[in-house]
Amino acid sequence: MYLHVGNNQNIRIADIVGIFDADTATVSAVTKKYIKGADGEGGVSFASEEIPKSFVLYRDRRKQKYRICFSQLSTASLCGRIEQMGGWR
Repeated sequence: MYLHVGNNQNIRIADIVGIFDADTATVSAVTKKYIKGADGEGGVSFASEEIPKSFVLYRDRRKQKYRICFSQLSTASLCGRIEQMGGWR
């Protein structure tokens, strides 16, 4: 199954490592460094042009790398969508 994160962008639920709040998670210097490194490698995408509320860390099976997708949806909304589909498996 896939999680719709906004603007016709979907991520396979089995590939999701975590869903994080953009306001609180990006305070950490370690997280900022990771995101900056991923962005430098082209591993960051945005599901919307709106201010992001969350980001999803997931594994890209084709490239065998981890990627980050920022979403305008809150972590509660994204996790709620997963729960509606039957939860994490």
